[in-house]
Amino acid sequence: MKLTELTKGDKAEILKIHANKALKDRLNSFGVMRGEELLVKGCSLAKQTMEIEVGATLIALRRDEAEKIEVEKI
Repeated sequence: MKLTELTKGDKAEILKIHANKALKDRLNSFGVMRGEELLVKGCSLAKQTMEIEVGATLIALRRDEAEKIEVEKI
């Protein structure tokens, strides 16, 4: 399932990131990598942006970035 399919309050484990190297490197620098758990903190209308928490880091992602993150809901 894609990160965009989750709603506020959902927890998930990151399975894979389907992105180019530049985006993967950027996400990795924030702690968004395979095997990590995340919590969806909030979503804008129509899920154009999502706020997630990975570890102690809050990250805002655009919809096109969030769609590239494959997760498994916990």
